[in-house]
Amino acid sequence: MRIRSKRTSKLLFALYAGIGVASHQALAQAVFSTQSFSEAAASRGEQAFARSCSSCHAADLSAGTFGPALKGPMFEDHFRVGGAAALQGYMQTRMPPTAPGSLSIDEYSDIAAFILKGNGASPGKADTPVPSLPVSAERLRRPPPPADPAARIALATRQAKLDAMRPVTASVLENPPDGDWLMWRRTYAAEGASPLDQINRRNVAGLREVWSWNLPIGQNQMTPLVHDGVMFVQSGNAVQALDAATGDLMWQYIRPLAALYADRRDGRVKTLAIYENKLFVPTIDRHLIALDIHTGNLLWDQEIVPPSELERRGQPDPAWLTADGGPIVAHGKVVMGVSLGFKAAGGCYIVAVDAETGRQAWRFNTLARTGQPGGDSWNGAPEDERYGGGVWTSGSYDPVRNLLFFGVGNTYDAGTLLQPHERKAGETNDGLYTDSTVALDPDTGKLVWYYQHMNRDVWDLDWAFEQILTTLQIDGKPHEVVVTAGKLGIFDVLDRATGRYLFSKDMGFQNLVTAIDPITGRKTTDPALGPEPGKVRVICPGVTGLRAWPATAMDPRTHIIYVPAIESCMNYQFVERSAADIAAGGSDIRFPYITPLHSDGKIGRIEAINLATRKVLWTFRQRPATSSSALVTRGGLVFVGSIDRKLNAYDAATGEVLWTAALNSSPNSTPITYMVGAVQYLAVVTGGGGAWDSDGHGLVQEFPAAGPGVTVVVYRLVDRATDRRSN
Repeated sequence: MRIRSKRTSKLLFALYAGIGVASHQALAQAVFSTQSFSEAAASRGEQAFARSCSSCHAADLSAGTFGPALKGPMFEDHFRVGGAAALQGYMQTRMPPTAPGSLSIDEYSDIAAFILKGNGASPGKADTPVPSLPVSAERLRRPPPPADPAARIALATRQAKLDAMRPVTASVLENPPDGDWLMWRRTYAAEGASPLDQINRRNVAGLREVWSWNLPIGQNQMTPLVHDGVMFVQSGNAVQALDAATGDLMWQYIRPLAALYADRRDGRVKTLAIYENKLFVPTIDRHLIALDIHTGNLLWDQEIVPPSELERRGQPDPAWLTADGGPIVAHGKVVMGVSLGFKAAGGCYIVAVDAETGRQAWRFNTLARTGQPGGDSWNGAPEDERYGGGVWTSGSYDPVRNLLFFGVGNTYDAGTLLQPHERKAGETNDGLYTDSTVALDPDTGKLVWYYQHMNRDVWDLDWAFEQILTTLQIDGKPHEVVVTAGKLGIFDVLDRATGRYLFSKDMGFQNLVTAIDPITGRKTTDPALGPEPGKVRVICPGVTGLRAWPATAMDPRTHIIYVPAIESCMNYQFVERSAADIAAGGSDIRFPYITPLHSDGKIGRIEAINLATRKVLWTFRQRPATSSSALVTRGGLVFVGSIDRKLNAYDAATGEVLWTAALNSSPNSTPITYMVGAVQYLAVVTGGGGAWDSDGHGLVQEFPAAGPGVTVVVYRLVDRATDRRSN
């Protein structure tokens, strides 16, 4: 693999360190005799080797200027235990040194075949790829202990810190330590609030960057997790454990990808999950894996989206289903949804696997099936002509009631709900469970209740976002509720036990909903904005929503919710299609975003709403669009980032900007705060970009997006007078 530094040759010479020499013939037989590969694979491998490896290793595998020989007794001796599997495993996880795992599994397999042939192994007839590294051989990824005493001491110290991490039990998840950040919105209630107050409105001006760390390229929407002083992050096809106080890399897991996904390293995951001694990670290739938090070793690997579901109706494109919302752990199950579903016949779903084994426990279809409640709400369309219902974010959990709450997205195939079908008596075109909150039993996946916030959403203005759990005084009585808002910026408040509608709060920007029933919450839409083939409708907000996946934050003491928003509209158009095209799925709506008519040029908006009084406390509007989730702290601060590469701290009571950091790219992610020892830190991941971030840049074009790159940036208090770190 391509190496541009002489230092990297030291990595490869570790192949030979401390290993004795044995008979060349015996070693070749022991190492490579059972490996099957074809002449074609070796030929492809020779070309891939020339592209990615020959600048350091000679084209004939002899020692190059910057790399050692890849043939001969010393090379074979290094892989005498693991054979070809160890060879490929080493390459997949460590080569090239500057971008491990950046080739596809097929390319690594072919290069391994070329190296095997160069070491005397004979090709077979079948074009059998070299197998990827099996789980049982995971330890072969780790190099032998270094001979350098200083390195041994440093690595032992690092491992001791990893080993000191305590198991994250169910009770810890229910009542997390103040200094940890163990899930997407910190707690099961999805408040996005921290009880830490060392950084507060009086001293926030003293925040200074103390470390940063570049991550592999990905489409960032990341929420780091922190436990016992160790930070866990994911980007592209890599998962990393970092020292949360210094940013030092403690371990790294690289996931090799098949050629189908090799050009999809822009994949994104909003969050990971942690339970006991396992870190649960959704992958670009639609698996859910468990890693040992102490070592990064792979413990189990469960396929979430089978390849057959990516190939329905002759569509092999993996973009039809994604697994990026992030998992949540509840009652020993790891639960997450899949999203998009443009051409996934039957729609998306939520799946649960056993946290210990990875075995699938249940699957809940987010588009109602025949015989289920809501199964007769699809305009008479058969089940395999129902599309969408994506789950874009992680869920919430009520451990007392043992209920999971997820938001479900829209359908992109509006014609299914708009055009005539043969409907039976009692059937509707509401399209359940799109734009709904579903409450599920985590043990069985059984639907306990659902509430549809917006029936027949044919505008892609879904309600697929965080479900905040809190207790509000309503009519003089405490009610345990679920609070959630869709892209329209309308918050619905529901009874947590039953899903009964209680009230709504409209942020006042949208122009689609003209009335909300005070008893049921059912929305009435403006008939003049209804879809009509060939007609353009100006609808506000735009398709990315007044708010979308960048999450709100709620202070549990005051019930004030802080909402990052973008003020945009869209030129909406419905494109009529044939019945055959409707049945094939895909999108029939177009929605280019536009600047709102009569706009004053201020696109970004942060709004503080008191849910107890249903009043707006303050609104801060700015030219640059917002780009991050909100974070509120007991120190009286609200943190929100924007596309002008700024991360701002606002006074939670007034909206005044108290501190600003200029970043290397927009913080298109979810900021967190945590403690290591007696010191509070603030962390945010910058770079990447998705539809929300891209549309924000398009609306405010004087703020161009930075180049590709993803970085974790961390701050702590520093004494401004002495420029010393403050404890």
